[in-house]
Amino acid sequence: MASPRITLTVPGPHGDREVGISNPDRVLWPEVGITKRELAEYFIAVAEPFLAANGDRPVSLERFPDGVDGESFFSKNPPKGAPDYVEAVTVTYNSGRRHPQLVLTEIASAVWAAQMNTVVFHPWASLAADADNPVELRIDLDPQPGTGFAEAVVAAHALRGVLREAQLEPWIKTSGNRGLHVFCPIVPEHEFLDVRHAVIAAARELERRMPDRVTTAWWKEERGERIFVDFNQANRDRTMAGAYSPRALPDATVSTPVTWDELDGVDPRAFTVRSIPNRLADVGDPWAGMQDAPGRIDTLLQWWERDRADGLGELPFPPDFPKMPGEPPRVQPSRKNPANW
Repeated sequence: MASPRITLTVPGPHGDREVGISNPDRVLWPEVGITKRELAEYFIAVAEPFLAANGDRPVSLERFPDGVDGESFFSKNPPKGAPDYVEAVTVTYNSGRRHPQLVLTEIASAVWAAQMNTVVFHPWASLAADADNPVELRIDLDPQPGTGFAEAVVAAHALRGVLREAQLEPWIKTSGNRGLHVFCPIVPEHEFLDVRHAVIAAARELERRMPDRVTTAWWKEERGERIFVDFNQANRDRTMAGAYSPRALPDATVSTPVTWDELDGVDPRAFTVRSIPNRLADVGDPWAGMQDAPGRIDTLLQWWERDRADGLGELPFPPDFPKMPGEPPRVQPSRKNPANW
């Protein structure tokens, strides 16, 4: 039998809102027993840092109507019946199609999303006010088979050095799984393709310094036991789990900002829906003030042009993208026809 509907009082910039939660005892994470109500209360508890990282920008909701062990689907557009405080902005996708996309402007929107069985929030790198120009350069350090979180930590420290040489200040968070996400706040004066090229330039420089530890190889058969620097996460409409977003993993882990000083001792499994409110109360938000001094990607774009002059051109785009200028053929190397390469 479904549990009775409840109403949560959610503080916000326009006063308290009453947000209804149907089936509040529905278990979303079976292994740890976390319910829809507990998830909704989590967002209220982490409201300020969650909105600082994910608010005021296009966001996709990853929804799990039968819990994290079941099927999921994405919501990008405001569904019918959404409350008036759930906002939207019209964005342009890679296909050229334009469509409204959800925007969170207060924590009641995230609580409403939890009512819709949303577990993972995927924010864009740009703000709703200027959706075409990112305010963050994002790099995903993705462990491959034979590597893990410890190897990602080593790569992250080296990447921090590369980015600082390019006059950028990197900030870091756990992915909520085995990897790490490195963000640099940037002035929103370049569109997504330029930022992607800046990411590729940084990734190639890191690869030169750690060829046995990291790789920019898009095709899995070429990566080996190295950390993949996923440059394609910098593309338009390509997102990763936002800071303080839960993940659809058995332990209800959360993608969590950390300081560089604590990184070596971090256990990403310890950051969960149940532990993060206490962590914030104890140590605060390591990303507080991240957007106060955005940098510029000029140096990385100079590196990109330098590498192009040396014969290093465009890298593959995701398969759902239209064919892009200068892109190599979209076929894995073991199947390529040299005449077409």
